[in-house]
Amino acid sequence: MRLFNLRSGELELESEQPGFRWGATRVGDRLGAAALGATVYLLDADERMFPYHFHHGVEEWLLVVDGEPAVRTPAGERRLRPGDLLCFPAGADGAHSVRGPGRVVIFSATREPSISVYPDSDKLGTRPGGDAVADTLNFRRADAVDYWDGE
Repeated sequence: MRLFNLRSGELELESEQPGFRWGATRVGDRLGAAALGATVYLLDADERMFPYHFHHGVEEWLLVVDGEPAVRTPAGERRLRPGDLLCFPAGADGAHSVRGPGRVVIFSATREPSISVYPDSDKLGTRPGGDAVADTLNFRRADAVDYWDGE
């Protein structure tokens, strides 16, 4: 049986994007999970995991391991504390962004492709099977065309 400690486990990934700096480990991969994914993130004060977004067809859960991160949802922003558990349902009602400081775990179904909507920047993103942000294909929603365009 594989084991990972959410409080002290080594972080193998990092983001150096200004405002979105974090350390992380894909716990689901480390445990050999196939249907459920989990990633631990360590966020310094005022650093965010990702821009405000929601997913089509994918529910996510957030568990606060340590610290007092803030979460922004359609209901506003609120501080969290260790042990808090939230569910971000699929669709616009599940929009969220997480800001440090804190160590948190995000759980989600491992579905591909994944479609995300970014309301603040009016973008749509899809990950056609890649794991990295660099694998995401992003489009401005304003560039949408009619279904029959070009046919």
